[in-house]
Amino acid sequence: MGSVRAIQGERDLSPVAEKRRPSGVGTVTAVFLLVLPLLLLFFFFGDQAVASIANHPYFALFLQPSTRRSQGSDLCFMAPLFVPQIAGSGNASSSRNPDITTHDHLLGGLLSPEFDAATCLSRYQASKRWKPSPFPVSPYLVEKLRQYEANHRRCGPGTANYREAMAQLMSGRNADHAECEYVVWVPLQGLGNRMLSVVSTFLYALLTGRVLLVHEPPEMQGLFCEPFPGTSWVLPPDFPYTDGFSAHTKESYVNMLANNIVRHDDGDGGGDVSSLPAYVYFHLEQISLRLQNHTFCEEDHRVLDRFNWMVLRSDSYFAVALFLVPMYRGELEQMFPAKGSVFHHLGRYLLHPGNRAWGIMERFYDGYLAGADERVGIQVRVMPFIPITFESMYEQITRCVWEHELLPQVTDTSGPGAMPSNGGRSKVKAVLVVSLKPEYYDKLHSVYYMNATATGEIVTVFQPSHDQDQHTEALAHNERALAEIFLLSYSDRLVTTGFSTFGYVAHSLAGLRPWLLTLPDRDTMRPAEVACVRPASVEPCLHSAPPLVCRASQDTDPVAHVPFLRHCEDVDIGLKLFD
Repeated sequence: MGSVRAIQGERDLSPVAEKRRPSGVGTVTAVFLLVLPLLLLFFFFGDQAVASIANHPYFALFLQPSTRRSQGSDLCFMAPLFVPQIAGSGNASSSRNPDITTHDHLLGGLLSPEFDAATCLSRYQASKRWKPSPFPVSPYLVEKLRQYEANHRRCGPGTANYREAMAQLMSGRNADHAECEYVVWVPLQGLGNRMLSVVSTFLYALLTGRVLLVHEPPEMQGLFCEPFPGTSWVLPPDFPYTDGFSAHTKESYVNMLANNIVRHDDGDGGGDVSSLPAYVYFHLEQISLRLQNHTFCEEDHRVLDRFNWMVLRSDSYFAVALFLVPMYRGELEQMFPAKGSVFHHLGRYLLHPGNRAWGIMERFYDGYLAGADERVGIQVRVMPFIPITFESMYEQITRCVWEHELLPQVTDTSGPGAMPSNGGRSKVKAVLVVSLKPEYYDKLHSVYYMNATATGEIVTVFQPSHDQDQHTEALAHNERALAEIFLLSYSDRLVTTGFSTFGYVAHSLAGLRPWLLTLPDRDTMRPAEVACVRPASVEPCLHSAPPLVCRASQDTDPVAHVPFLRHCEDVDIGLKLFD
């Protein structure tokens, strides 16, 4: 009761107190007079008045966009109930907010927005550091990707369709009118080869309606994020066929063809599909820089289409060869009006570093490269089949970067160099050296540490790791390698080594035409006279061009017949796409 009386007492004001209490009209008048000068300022000066008033320590208390708590006190200052909006001023505050990201995190529609960003930090953050893509994304490609994702959810691991397909596979025979068809990718060779071949396999899946499943050995577990929403691309561990494959495997398509298990006339609809073996093995390994015959002829692909299950093993960027198959050409031209964009778009769509590899990349980039005015990547790979001395290789690198003015030349003195012509601060170039060996970094770092540059620019040189030898069998090695591929892809200008699949992936993801270090002469092992060349496109090279004998009596050079193909700058018989 006491509390009730207290409340009633507060309401029953005395006549004296009632006289002292301001009327409602007086309060409104006082507030109006206080706000009137602000309204006039907003009306006549717009955003300039907002900025000026917001910076004043008194008005800052009232103009905060959210509740502000006084230091050392529980007193809260609330935001105003309204902010005057001047017609035509727009959302000025959001345009100045440094926290609002403006990068295209969906890559022009390539990526689906249906992921939890925290599960794969790189998926939506990678584009923050890339230069804008030089290639528009085809709406048809976006449509095909969304269709593929829906089909993968319908047929992927854990679904009734997948269980039915596995039961058919274990029966030992092919099935007629299967609901879902699959291509199982089995890794081969190093990380660069694997990234090129899995993107090629995905393109093959897009063209044929198959579901791509990836065999993930221990050295690849968690290396990449899941690329398809609501499902998994990882091959379940109980799948029975992942080891022991080679060109001599009896289940390989070429051997089936040789043994009359399949025939070309079967590809036109003849024969009983259920009489075929349970799966076909498609071997696409480069052997002496050549793929096997009967791998990219149209009649062979019509036969391959009859198998519900395919196991594919490759070390090559065979996406190029799919353009040689007439039955795929129309779809490919709609998906990729710019032929030089195939790996650039599909690699950015498919290959997202897992959080561990991404953390390695982010820490190094933010710690050493982010503050530079320009970043120059140099990737050095000495091929075991073309040995070259360190001195010769280093001399070729410096010739390339100095002749093409990628880096400034140095003076013969350690004293101060030339001052910037504009009188401002010196431009900083950060050089990222990626190599298994430390010697290239050591010497280049020493040169720019001990000598001034002729231009007055400051050159800093960094190398993330130097494992000496390639260890594809080790997950930690692959994580570092993947982080360094992405670091290279964030370069403003890039130097890569010819024939290196690692370098191909980096410059293709970046959308940059690199300066390609030419290979030594195979006969003399002397460095090439031309230190480096710029390739015609950002596309990787298919080292091992497939024979195109098919049913013709002799092989033909596809470059002579396909206008968007040419031989590679670093491999004479190789093929690459260009515009």
